[in-house]
Amino acid sequence: MSDKILIVDDEAEIADLIEVYLSNENFTVLKYYSAKEALECINTTEPDLAILDIMLPEIDGFTLCQKIRSKHTYPIIMLTAKDEETDKITGLTLGADDYITKPFRPLELVARVKSQLRRYKKYNPAHSEKEDTNTLTHSGLVMKLSTHECFLNEKPLTLTPTEFSILRILLENKGRVISAEELFHKIWQDEYYSKSNNTITVHIRHLREKMNDTLSRPRYIKTIWGVGYKIDG
Repeated sequence: MSDKILIVDDEAEIADLIEVYLSNENFTVLKYYSAKEALECINTTEPDLAILDIMLPEIDGFTLCQKIRSKHTYPIIMLTAKDEETDKITGLTLGADDYITKPFRPLELVARVKSQLRRYKKYNPAHSEKEDTNTLTHSGLVMKLSTHECFLNEKPLTLTPTEFSILRILLENKGRVISAEELFHKIWQDEYYSKSNNTITVHIRHLREKMNDTLSRPRYIKTIWGVGYKIDG
């Protein structure tokens, strides 16, 4: 059964082009030209990944991203026509896993889609082909790799695939500082990914918010300025 990819873009030529390239890779494409049309799909169907244009009429991509994240953890890639850092950071803060700026190379987008799906399948029990019974723990934090569950003081943490991956890497390397560049290498291993430190910074900030952690007095994720991040061993 092929993976289902949701595309929402009001520019028909772009949406159709993405559909052609993804269909050629044997993906099942759910394509919509407006957010209103896509809402029913978002509320009733769980695709494996969503590609959302930010600049949509009436209901923008940010709002769609929020609606998805309120119920689902599958990967989200945001499309933006503006190469503005604020758009990228806003999307990531709302729970997007990646972003790509228009105009883009279709093969680059396909590579991003495959990269996100690899991680999602690896850590999502519904897609995982290999059972992993490992559990990572640290000071009230429990991460169950086989079921893609995370708990803090026995309360569940709802994490996106990217957030789960970052936290897992830090827990597996307790006591060692991991640079933003190393996190990128471990999480995104395709040549097309733009290694912007701001991306990791936003995901780390989102993790801290969910864990009620602080930058000034962190209990879990510590920032080593100019070097990277770590969780004490």
